[in-house]
Amino acid sequence: MLYYALLFLVVAIIAGALGFGGIAGASVGIAKILFFVFLILFLASLVFGGFRRAP
Repeated sequence: MLYYALLFLVVAIIAGALGFGGIAGASVGIAKILFFVFLILFLASLVFGGFRRAP
């Protein structure tokens, strides 16, 4: 999922450099959403993994 967030970020940078503002804005929005979903899932896996390994 982090791969897709970075991919959309690169698409947004390229589109912004070429002057496609609408595509760049949409790509940045998608990249933000995917990054935060990745971050939440990562933190949840750390928390639940810590509970499972408790002696």
